[in-house]
Amino acid sequence: MKPSAHILITGGCGFIGSNFIRHLFRAYPDYRITNLDALTYAGNPENLSDIAHGDANARYHFVWGDVCDVGLLDRLFKQNTFDLVVHFAAETHVDRSHFDVADFIRTNIEGTRCLLEMSRAYRVPRFVHISTDEVYGSVPHGEWVLEEAPLKPSNLYSTSKAGGDLLVQSMMRVYKIPALIVRGSNNYGPYQYPEKLIPLAITNMIEGIKIPIHGTGEHVRSWLHVDDFCTAIDMIAHKGADGAIYNVSGEERTNLEVLAQVAAHLGKDFDRHRAHTHDRPNADFRYAPDSSKLQKELGWSRGHHIEDSIAGVVRWYEKNQDWWKKIKATSMYQEYYGKQANAEWDAPSRSN
Repeated sequence: MKPSAHILITGGCGFIGSNFIRHLFRAYPDYRITNLDALTYAGNPENLSDIAHGDANARYHFVWGDVCDVGLLDRLFKQNTFDLVVHFAAETHVDRSHFDVADFIRTNIEGTRCLLEMSRAYRVPRFVHISTDEVYGSVPHGEWVLEEAPLKPSNLYSTSKAGGDLLVQSMMRVYKIPALIVRGSNNYGPYQYPEKLIPLAITNMIEGIKIPIHGTGEHVRSWLHVDDFCTAIDMIAHKGADGAIYNVSGEERTNLEVLAQVAAHLGKDFDRHRAHTHDRPNADFRYAPDSSKLQKELGWSRGHHIEDSIAGVVRWYEKNQDWWKKIKATSMYQEYYGKQANAEWDAPSRSN
C-alpha cells in the first residue's frame, strides 16, 4: 500500500474502530483516514477527540452517516479514492439482539452489502470485513475451530454476522471483489461501551453496584486485548491474501475468572458485587477460535496477557470516569441496563 494511502473506516467512533484509527495514525504517519459512523448508541466522537483536535487532524475526516445510505456512500466514494475499506460498523451486543433483531439484520447484512457494492463500483483495491468468532457457535472443551469450520451461529447477533460473512464470500466469488474476513474473539480495553462484561464490571464496582452475571458465569471466552486485535487487522489488511479468512484469538478464561481479576485490581470483594441472573436463551458456553493460520502466515502474536493487562484497563476506567459516567447517566443506557440486569429476554422490541 502506498505511503499516503487513504483509508475508509466504518464505525470508527466505536470501541474497536476508534482504537484501530489511533493505531493507524501511530504506525503510518502519512495515512489519511475518513471515518464514517452513524453515531448510534455506542458510537462516541469523544473516543477520538485526541485525533480530531490533535496534530493528526489534517489527515482525519469524520463523516456522520449510515452504511445503508447508498446516496451518501456514492457521494463519498465519488469524492475520494480509497485504497482500503475496513468495515467495523455493526450492531454487536448479543443481549441487544434479543430486544431488536431488525437493527442487526439491517446494519450487519444490508450495510455490508451496500459497502461491498460501492467498493466494487469504485474498484477499491482491498476490503476488510471485521467479523466475530461467535459465527462458529459453541465449541466443546478440548476442541478449537479453524477458519474452514462450518458456521453454526446460535444467537441473533452471531446469525446476522454470519450472514454478513457469507455475503462477503459470495461477492468475492461472483464479482472477484478483493476482500478478506477477520474473525476476532472477545476484545477488551479502553473506550469499550459499558454494557460489555469487563467495563460494566469495572464501572459497577466503582459505583458500588452489583454486576449482573448470566447463568453460572462459567462460560468460556477467548479474551483479546484490543491493541493486539488492531495489530492483527493491520497485518491482515497489508499482507493478507485476497479471499482469506483469519481468526484472531485471545486467552481462554471463564467470565467468573475475569471478574475476579477485575475485583482484585479494584480492591473489592467480588462475592459482594455479583448478582446471577437468568442466562441468555440458547447461550453459547465456549468460544475457541484457532489463530495458528495468522501466526504462521503473517507472524502475528499476542503482546498482552490478561493477568497483566487487565490492571491497565482497570486504571483507564478509574482515570476516565467522566467518559463512562456520561454514558451511564443517559436514559437510553438506563432503560437498556434495566432489561440486561434483570434478564428480561422476552421484552418486546420497539420493532414489533
